[in-house]
Amino acid sequence: MQNIDPVYFIQPLASIVISVGIVVFWYFRKHSSRWIILFSFGAYAGAIAIKEVLQFFTVQQVVGLFGYASVVTGLYLGLQTVFFEVGGAYIVARLTVSRWRLDRGDAQAYGLGLAMWENAGLLGVLPLISLVSVYAVLSTNMPIAQTVYSSVIKSQPALFDPPWQVLPLIALGSLERFSSLLIHLAFGWLCLVSAVSGKKKLFLVALPMGLVDAFVPYAGEVPLWVFELGVFAFALVCLFVAWRVTRGETGISEETQPVPGAPGPHVTEDGKGFPSQALQANAMQHERHKS
Repeated sequence: MQNIDPVYFIQPLASIVISVGIVVFWYFRKHSSRWIILFSFGAYAGAIAIKEVLQFFTVQQVVGLFGYASVVTGLYLGLQTVFFEVGGAYIVARLTVSRWRLDRGDAQAYGLGLAMWENAGLLGVLPLISLVSVYAVLSTNMPIAQTVYSSVIKSQPALFDPPWQVLPLIALGSLERFSSLLIHLAFGWLCLVSAVSGKKKLFLVALPMGLVDAFVPYAGEVPLWVFELGVFAFALVCLFVAWRVTRGETGISEETQPVPGAPGPHVTEDGKGFPSQALQANAMQHERHKS
């Protein structure tokens, strides 16, 4: 009985290591809030749960009416990501920014956390467990092995392809996961900065990034490498836009921006609530001008 090649373990393993590794590195490098991982999990898990329920009741009707590779089906998938993933990320950010004292410095970590839960969790750990389980069962002489083999050969025959055919697909799959990481980073970054600064226009810029899933129905209509390179280009544009529109943001809500020289408490970087040296000097200069 033929078994699957362990080379298939490469993609989910790489996705897990890269996604988790970047988040850990960012946490220690930027000293992001420890709550970021929990908040990003809540935003991502809530969005996926809503999407799963909605698609359970509606996807067959939509595909039946309009076909899978259609504009309507693409928008059906893309708008779910726009409203539930991007919108959900913004809602969670708004609910948590003030209470847990998150700031602009946590924005990239928030986006990376969203990416980690998809790439390392949903599309990393779960597929790896499935592949390892199939491999372990097919390596035995138990009666269930033949049943599993018959099921897998019908549903996923590509798992039994030779490695030289598999490796290009693994490379393209890894590129897809990297594109996913960049897109989640971009819209998560924008959502948190929007929540911190009070500038809703940043959230509006983030919303169209969820339309990446509108391309999914067309994956089989063009060569796979063309499709994945197109998604990667879209991801690079999203990341550039996020970087460009957040430059110069202070991380302080527009409504609570301090007036230079005005009296009153100002929270400093160390969070102790005393005026910084710069604000003290500014206030003294202001007083001299008045006199």
